[in-house]
Amino acid sequence: MIEIADIREWRGQDVVDQDAKKIGALENIYVDTATDQPFFATVTVGMLGRHRLVFVPITDAVVGPSYLRVPFGRGDVKNAPSIDTDGVLAAEQEPEVFAHYHLEYVTGAGGERRLARR
Repeated sequence: MIEIADIREWRGQDVVDQDAKKIGALENIYVDTATDQPFFATVTVGMLGRHRLVFVPITDAVVGPSYLRVPFGRGDVKNAPSIDTDGVLAAEQEPEVFAHYHLEYVTGAGGERRLARR
Protein backbone atom coordinates (compact mmCIF):
# COMPACT_ATOMS: atom_id res chain seq x y z
CA MET A 1 0.00 0.00 0.00
CA ILE A 2 1.26 3.47 -0.84
CA GLU A 3 1.35 5.99 1.96
CA ILE A 4 1.72 9.69 1.29
CA ALA A 5 1.04 12.03 4.17
CA ASP A 6 -0.36 14.86 2.05
CA ILE A 7 -1.11 14.15 -1.60
CA ARG A 8 -1.36 17.88 -2.35
CA GLU A 9 2.42 18.04 -1.95
CA TRP A 10 2.82 15.39 -4.69
CA ARG A 11 0.52 16.85 -7.34
CA GLY A 12 2.57 17.75 -10.38
CA GLN A 13 5.42 15.37 -9.49
CA ASP A 14 6.67 12.97 -12.14
CA VAL A 15 5.11 9.55 -12.49
CA VAL A 16 7.61 7.08 -13.96
CA ASP A 17 7.33 3.51 -15.19
CA GLN A 18 9.18 0.44 -13.92
CA ASP A 19 12.22 1.46 -16.04
CA ALA A 20 12.24 5.02 -14.63
CA LYS A 21 10.91 6.51 -17.91
CA LYS A 22 8.64 9.49 -17.35
CA ILE A 23 4.97 8.85 -18.07
CA GLY A 24 3.55 12.21 -17.00
CA ALA A 25 2.65 14.27 -13.95
CA LEU A 26 0.57 13.15 -10.97
CA GLU A 27 -2.79 14.90 -11.04
CA ASN A 28 -5.09 13.20 -8.55
CA ILE A 29 -5.73 10.12 -6.43
CA TYR A 30 -8.76 7.85 -6.51
CA VAL A 31 -9.43 5.71 -3.45
CA ASP A 32 -11.11 2.34 -3.19
CA THR A 33 -14.48 3.15 -1.62
CA ALA A 34 -14.48 -0.15 0.29
CA THR A 35 -11.23 0.63 2.13
CA ASP A 36 -10.72 4.39 1.59
CA GLN A 37 -7.12 3.56 0.59
CA PRO A 38 -5.37 5.07 -2.45
CA PHE A 39 -5.91 2.74 -5.41
CA PHE A 40 -5.52 4.64 -8.70
CA ALA A 41 -3.81 7.85 -9.73
CA THR A 42 -4.60 10.04 -12.66
CA VAL A 43 -1.56 11.09 -14.66
CA THR A 44 -1.46 14.01 -17.09
CA VAL A 45 -0.18 12.84 -20.47
CA GLY A 46 -0.27 14.12 -24.03
CA MET A 47 1.08 16.96 -26.06
CA LEU A 48 0.65 20.63 -25.26
CA GLY A 49 -2.95 21.61 -25.88
CA ARG A 50 -4.09 17.98 -26.01
CA HIS A 51 -3.57 16.76 -22.47
CA ARG A 52 -5.69 14.04 -20.93
CA LEU A 53 -5.71 12.11 -17.67
CA VAL A 54 -4.96 8.38 -17.69
CA PHE A 55 -5.55 6.00 -14.82
CA VAL A 56 -2.86 3.81 -13.25
CA PRO A 57 -3.03 1.58 -10.14
CA ILE A 58 -0.75 2.73 -7.33
CA THR A 59 -1.14 -0.10 -4.84
CA ASP A 60 2.44 -1.29 -5.55
CA ALA A 61 3.91 2.12 -6.42
CA VAL A 62 7.20 3.32 -4.95
CA VAL A 63 7.68 6.90 -3.79
CA GLY A 64 11.07 8.45 -4.58
CA PRO A 65 12.54 11.89 -3.83
CA SER A 66 10.49 13.63 -6.55
CA TYR A 67 8.68 10.85 -8.37
CA LEU A 68 6.15 8.09 -8.05
CA ARG A 69 7.24 4.85 -9.77
CA VAL A 70 4.44 2.54 -10.88
CA PRO A 71 4.99 -1.13 -11.76
CA PHE A 72 3.71 -0.79 -15.33
CA GLY A 73 5.28 0.11 -18.65
CA ARG A 74 4.86 3.58 -20.06
CA GLY A 75 2.98 2.28 -23.11
CA ASP A 76 0.50 0.36 -20.95
CA VAL A 77 -0.25 3.44 -18.88
CA LYS A 78 -0.52 5.83 -21.82
CA ASN A 79 -3.00 3.44 -23.48
CA ALA A 80 -5.12 3.17 -20.33
CA PRO A 81 -8.65 4.56 -20.17
CA SER A 82 -8.60 8.33 -19.87
CA ILE A 83 -10.73 11.37 -19.17
CA ASP A 84 -10.41 15.03 -20.17
CA THR A 85 -8.32 17.19 -17.85
CA ASP A 86 -11.57 18.75 -16.60
CA GLY A 87 -13.40 15.42 -16.68
CA VAL A 88 -14.76 13.09 -14.06
CA LEU A 89 -14.66 9.30 -14.24
CA ALA A 90 -18.18 8.12 -15.06
CA ALA A 91 -19.50 5.11 -13.13
CA GLU A 92 -19.86 3.10 -16.34
CA GLN A 93 -16.13 3.66 -17.10
CA GLU A 94 -14.89 2.09 -13.86
CA PRO A 95 -14.98 -1.54 -15.09
CA GLU A 96 -12.93 -0.54 -18.16
CA VAL A 97 -10.22 1.02 -15.97
CA PHE A 98 -9.91 -2.14 -13.88
CA ALA A 99 -10.01 -4.43 -16.94
CA HIS A 100 -7.15 -2.57 -18.63
CA TYR A 101 -4.85 -3.66 -15.77
CA HIS A 102 -6.45 -7.11 -15.41
CA LEU A 103 -7.87 -6.24 -11.99
CA GLU A 104 -11.12 -7.64 -10.66
CA TYR A 105 -13.96 -5.13 -10.58
CA VAL A 106 -16.63 -5.56 -7.92
CA THR A 107 -19.10 -2.89 -6.89
CA GLY A 108 -20.21 -2.38 -3.30
CA ALA A 109 -22.94 -4.59 -1.84
CA GLY A 110 -25.55 -2.01 -2.83
CA GLY A 111 -24.04 -1.41 -6.27
CA GLU A 112 -21.94 1.53 -5.06
CA ARG A 113 -19.09 2.86 -7.14
CA ARG A 114 -15.67 1.39 -6.51
CA LEU A 115 -13.59 4.57 -6.95
CA ALA A 116 -13.83 8.04 -5.48
CA ARG A 117 -11.54 11.01 -6.21
CA ARG A 118 -9.75 12.54 -3.23
